[in-house]
Amino acid sequence: MPRNFKEAIFLTLPMCSMMALGMSIWNLYLLCRVSLGNLAADYLSGFITAFLLDVLLVGALVKGLSFHFLKDYHKRWQKIAVISGGMVLMMVSLMSVYGLLFNGVDLSMESYLGALGTNFIMAFPINFLLVGSLSHFILGRIQKPFPD
Repeated sequence: MPRNFKEAIFLTLPMCSMMALGMSIWNLYLLCRVSLGNLAADYLSGFITAFLLDVLLVGALVKGLSFHFLKDYHKRWQKIAVISGGMVLMMVSLMSVYGLLFNGVDLSMESYLGALGTNFIMAFPINFLLVGSLSHFILGRIQKPFPD
């Protein structure tokens, strides 16, 4: 878990960049438009949008709500699981709207729920099995241990 703003950024940057890359590839695959050119065109705007949503809105909401329920006696892995799960739910909800608008799809309940479902199917395992583990490993390598 990050202990200060610098560590939070060191966790957010790899987390957000890898999730944006994975979800960009996934959505291009679903649209049958996978190519390096399409990935390059879609990735940067998706990453910037996701990063800003994470830092300015979603991170604060999820952490505030999570720490309302999580207490000191909860284990580190429990805190990470609750916060990561909340982040996935909120980010998929918001980025699904972004994806529909970015691709010029009319917003309707049907199109939104379809995008939400297909994005959640990929975002949840990518976050918990790959990106989250790798990002927390990177953070752990740069963190200094607590003084005794």
